[in-house]
Amino acid sequence: MRQVSLREFRTRGAKALEKVPEGEVVLLSGQNGPAYFLVPAIGDLAKMDEELRKQIALADLRENPQWAKSMGYDKLTMD
Repeated sequence: MRQVSLREFRTRGAKALEKVPEGEVVLLSGQNGPAYFLVPAIGDLAKMDEELRKQIALADLRENPQWAKSMGYDKLTMD
């Protein structure tokens, strides 16, 4: 998964994505962390789905750290 700044994507558009291999998920990150995921319409969807779910879960944990801690999710590993 590649990461591109939201500012760069807004100003440069497609040129900001030129270095990203075709079929790879892109994480657009802002000042406060992950903002958007760009998911290609073609490619290995099973592989992308796993990586996308992982990144969405991490973004949720960053957004709601108090809730995650109260549920014990702060002690989970990537495995």
